[in-house]
Amino acid sequence: MSRDVRLFFVMTVAAMLTALTGCTAATPAPSAPESSTDRILPDSTVAPLIAALPTRTVAELGSSKLADGLIPPTNRWFSGLVFGDDSLPVFPLPLSFQLAAGGFALGVPAVVSAENVIAGGFTPAVSADFGADDYVVSGYDEASVTISQTAAGNEIGTTVIAEGSPFVSFTASEAVTVTLGQPLRDDDGAWTAEVNGTQYGLVSDGEMNAAGSELTLAAGDAATWFAVSDGGVVADFIQAATPIVSTSIQYTVDAAVASTSIRYETRDSSSTIVAAMPHQQAGLDSSVSCDAGSWPSIYGELVACMTTELTWTVPTIEPAGALDLANLTEEHRERLRQQLNVDVASTVPAPADTYYGGKWLYRLTNMLEVARQIGADDIAATITEQLVSALDTWTDPEGCDERTERCFVYDNQARGLVGLAASFGSDQFNDHHFHYGYFLYTAGVLAAADPALVEKWAPVMNLLAADIAAQGENSYFPERRVFDAYAGHSWASGTSPFADGNNQESSSEAVTAWNGLALWAAASDQAALATEARWMLSAEAHSANAYWTNFDRTEAVYDGFDHTVAALNWGGKRDYATWFSAEASAMLGILVLPMSPVSGYLAADPDRLRANIAEATPDGSDVLFGDYLLMYSALAGKADAAAALEESDNLNEDRIDDGNSRTYLLATIMSAL
Repeated sequence: MSRDVRLFFVMTVAAMLTALTGCTAATPAPSAPESSTDRILPDSTVAPLIAALPTRTVAELGSSKLADGLIPPTNRWFSGLVFGDDSLPVFPLPLSFQLAAGGFALGVPAVVSAENVIAGGFTPAVSADFGADDYVVSGYDEASVTISQTAAGNEIGTTVIAEGSPFVSFTASEAVTVTLGQPLRDDDGAWTAEVNGTQYGLVSDGEMNAAGSELTLAAGDAATWFAVSDGGVVADFIQAATPIVSTSIQYTVDAAVASTSIRYETRDSSSTIVAAMPHQQAGLDSSVSCDAGSWPSIYGELVACMTTELTWTVPTIEPAGALDLANLTEEHRERLRQQLNVDVASTVPAPADTYYGGKWLYRLTNMLEVARQIGADDIAATITEQLVSALDTWTDPEGCDERTERCFVYDNQARGLVGLAASFGSDQFNDHHFHYGYFLYTAGVLAAADPALVEKWAPVMNLLAADIAAQGENSYFPERRVFDAYAGHSWASGTSPFADGNNQESSSEAVTAWNGLALWAAASDQAALATEARWMLSAEAHSANAYWTNFDRTEAVYDGFDHTVAALNWGGKRDYATWFSAEASAMLGILVLPMSPVSGYLAADPDRLRANIAEATPDGSDVLFGDYLLMYSALAGKADAAAALEESDNLNEDRIDDGNSRTYLLATIMSAL
């Protein structure tokens, strides 16, 4: 497409946005839409914006086992089924599952806790072989995946797995004989076997041989395998074993709670059994019975609920783009003024890549908000000029026609936005929410003060938002690329080439991403996007506490695990480890950086916070991420903040992260006094 035509598209969209937004400042928390089924950033919005960008595949995602017409499901719990030459295990808890020679195998993971890891990898307790030699993922939705399995190019049948479901169903597309790896016995309506202490069952429309080792299915017949919960009753699982055909979601957000509902649609609309994870259990809908036993998992005990819809609430976290510095003493204000001058003068040129370039924006944005609040108007003007200039460059739709950095292209194979220069595998869709959250945060803060900036930046900023948060039918982006509603958090790996499933390390950067998204949505007057962002912000913060920083160490799953945090969570294990450092400070630091203004969620349990700090910094703050850990420690209480402020005087400059400044470090601690 020519540059002139692209420019026409951008100008047209900008004019539309001007008509929609006018010149009034965006409100911080638009009212929630009536329904979470609203389409967010649909084709009609994003198509002209994409047309204005260069189209380019920066890096191939690798071979794909995906049916034609489906958007590549990067950053999903099941991405290991889709990308790569061989399928990898996936973890639709309470089960583990893998496509195996001829069919598949499944089992409840055997959980083993050791000093540095809680392991619960793939467990092939039972298996089925129906002669398949190939497969594609032929459908997926909020929590379920449909796999079409073939032999010699003909479809034998389809298999459905779903997060939260103890059932795996196979529906024959033609007559087929299924050989079972584990012989089963007739058990009054089902065929069952006990394997490693777990009872497994199978119900089917077909016929089983007398030995319980071979099942014959006609075209259209279904067979459903299940894992009975500890303390559960086989008869309940037999009754609930109707195949799942799809899942869907509803969410709401109000001032107190964010609610998530996942519906499991079965073939005959009957009730099923769903596993509720620990982060869901305290907020479960009290009308649903969840006394059908439990399963072990690396995240703690999963309880069995008899329902068609799993609904739970978590506390609402409101977005914020600035610290509250209203109560600073004049002495502290003056100290911040002096430090601002130093930090502005020492600002390095903006990095070229999307991660460090984003953190550069974030650093200056937080300094800007401090300058505004303490009346340092001249410094605020200088910083604003730097930030606007930088975002003008990044949001030029034609930027990548002219340069190889500080710009974005649309990848029409992977279906997403890729920033140049890429970093940390962002060209393979790793960490997009981490990177783009910083851009959205800066744009949201600046545009809230100057709504005219929305018109300039929306053509690219809305594409950044769509890349991680599009909702509803969309031809250009997957729905909520990284966010897993059932797990309550995001997944960071694009293609998930790991036997332990997908993973996420920096839970705090994920929270920061949804905060930035909410700020941009508010500034650009997109109410439905703002509600979605507040929902994901609240859910991610809740799960970050539940599984990364504040998990209940008295639960049995933590017996033998010798740490207060889990730095890296996967589908099949939880690690006291990071991708980049073995230092104790890194394990906690990566879970609290960049200490954005919504980081108060980390202070849910002051005593636990202090325990986390004690493990991470036994010899003081002269460590990797020492700046963020001082800021984190200040959340525990006024005395802790006073101690952190005193210790900050001795913090070496090289311990200030490139996404941070001493100004913001001091302001964060002072705001907690």
